[in-house]
Amino acid sequence: MTAGRPARGFTLIELLVVLAVMALLVSLVAPRYLDRVDGAREAVLRHNLQGLRTAIDQFYRDKARYPTSLDELAAQRYVRAVPVDPLTGSARTWVAVPPTGGAGVFDIKSGATGRAGDGSDYAYW
Repeated sequence: MTAGRPARGFTLIELLVVLAVMALLVSLVAPRYLDRVDGAREAVLRHNLQGLRTAIDQFYRDKARYPTSLDELAAQRYVRAVPVDPLTGSARTWVAVPPTGGAGVFDIKSGATGRAGDGSDYAYW
């Protein structure tokens, strides 16, 4: 260091203050971000359920019977592919509900466990 030149850089106190402010901001933003991610997954689940139920109804109107599986819906081109359940991350966790006294897929439910943001169980959607 030469005479008359101030030292460059930050002091330890300045760095600690900046890190404390950043930690405070992250602690305020992170829960809101995670709530938004969960809300988006729930919205996609509702959309997928609505699309699958519409495809099942259309299949029944066209063929006068219910599909034997979700794969049959995809094979008959009522859906492009069986969608992935956004909560379980798999297309194989859908729970098929058969019609009373018959066979096939009358309704579809999510295989996810737990509760939604509104307090309802995913299994009842």
